[in-house]
Amino acid sequence: MFHSVAHIGITVTDLERSIAFYRDILGLHFLGEMTMGGPETAELFRRPGCSARVAYLRPEDPSAPPVELIQFTDRPALQNTPTLFESSISELCFSVEDIDEEYERLRAQGVEFLSAPQTFDSRKYGFGMSRAVYFYDPDHNILELIQALS
Repeated sequence: MFHSVAHIGITVTDLERSIAFYRDILGLHFLGEMTMGGPETAELFRRPGCSARVAYLRPEDPSAPPVELIQFTDRPALQNTPTLFESSISELCFSVEDIDEEYERLRAQGVEFLSAPQTFDSRKYGFGMSRAVYFYDPDHNILELIQALS
C-alpha cells in the first residue's frame, strides 16, 4: 500500500529562476538542493550520462508534499507547451484562503493567468463550493489556486 505522496516533481529549464519563482513569488519554503549523477541516475532516468540539479520547496503546511524542481544538466530539457487537454499531470494545485487577494498579488508581480478566478458549485457531487484559477510558472508549467468556500 502507498503511504503518502512523497513529493511532486516538475522539470524546469533554469533552476535558479524557478527557485526564485516558487520561493519569492509563490511563498514556498526552500528546503534545499542536491545534485544527481552517476550510474544510478542514468539507470533511474534511463538515459546514459544523465545528471541533474534538484531543489525542494514546501508550502506553509508541513504535512503537504514538497515540490521537487529538477533541471537536467547533461542536456537541456525539451520545451513544449503544456496544456490541460493532453494526457499528463495537468496541474499542481495550491490551496489558498483568499483567492482574489492571491490572484491580484501574483498578477501585480507579472504572473500570467489563464483567466480570472471562477466559482464552482459542486455540492450535488458532495464536494462543496470553491473558487479556482490556473496560471503558469516560468517554464509555462500549469499551476492552480483553489479556495474552498463551503
